[in-house]
Amino acid sequence: MRAMVFERPGAPLVLKNLPDPVPGAGQIRIRVRACAVCRTDLHVVDGDLKQPKLPLIPGHEIIGIVDALGPGAAGFAVGDRVGVPWLGHTCGRCVYCRRGQENLCEAAEFTGYTRDGGFAEYTVADAHYCFPIPDAYSDEAAAPLMCAGLIGYRSYRMAGDGKRLGLYGFGAAAHIIAQVAVHQGRDVYAFTKAGDEKGQDFARSLGAVWAGSSEEAPPDVLDAAIIFAPVGALVPAALKAVDKGGVVVCAGIHMSDIPSFPYADLWEERRIQSVANLTRQDGVEFLKIAPEAMVKTSTHAYPLERANEALDDLRAGRFEGAAVLRMDL
Repeated sequence: MRAMVFERPGAPLVLKNLPDPVPGAGQIRIRVRACAVCRTDLHVVDGDLKQPKLPLIPGHEIIGIVDALGPGAAGFAVGDRVGVPWLGHTCGRCVYCRRGQENLCEAAEFTGYTRDGGFAEYTVADAHYCFPIPDAYSDEAAAPLMCAGLIGYRSYRMAGDGKRLGLYGFGAAAHIIAQVAVHQGRDVYAFTKAGDEKGQDFARSLGAVWAGSSEEAPPDVLDAAIIFAPVGALVPAALKAVDKGGVVVCAGIHMSDIPSFPYADLWEERRIQSVANLTRQDGVEFLKIAPEAMVKTSTHAYPLERANEALDDLRAGRFEGAAVLRMDL
């Protein structure tokens, strides 16, 4: 099979011909059709996340077809279309797993980080951590749902039920969750880099009641804010924008340091909440809600061998929505 391989931080991925993987106990082998490119992939290849398996095939927003079953694999049959997310395996025994917090498992494994992912023609995955994909979505359209959608959804739930929701960083995750929020009758306030009029227009086209710079104060006080951009300086800004009792949710796996801020900005029971990984229940819930909300993903397709270009374009913010590697291009 062809695969894009990460060998060391800061170096471009290398296109290689590798043996097709063999599914182990409880695993399925998947012929990859599409794999979205996530900002977490950037954090891996740029060295922000320090413990990847090396060498590594990145990619954790995978859509493909089951083509082989390992011993004891259950839940899927050859020919089924499945999605593979970031959370690849948990122990089921630690205190976190036992109390329903498998996203915090002490022995968790992660697709495209501690185990090979989907920047390849084939991959293997634990069958218990894969999802059936709604027929409403093409392979390319479904791929961003596997992380931008799932992590976005977990962050959205953490933000509570308030009417006015701020989204800082209007990329792959925000453009999906904005549609869910609008469908559920909430007012979305979109924050972008200063001068990003194209991004602000994109947010308005998806139903945002206001879009502006992250340096601006919104016209109304917010009930909650979700920060998707990996910029710690946005935390104090968002705290100033949320009402008493409001929450600022930090959705990324990596963020630059949060600068100091006055205690008065946190007072009156405002909260800062981080989000770590996802649970399988998040996936079940979100993949039911997405078609009901008629969520549409904005995607930009690249062939597998142009994965480095997709990463560079994501890093530079050259598109709205999500980059997707497609194996048929």
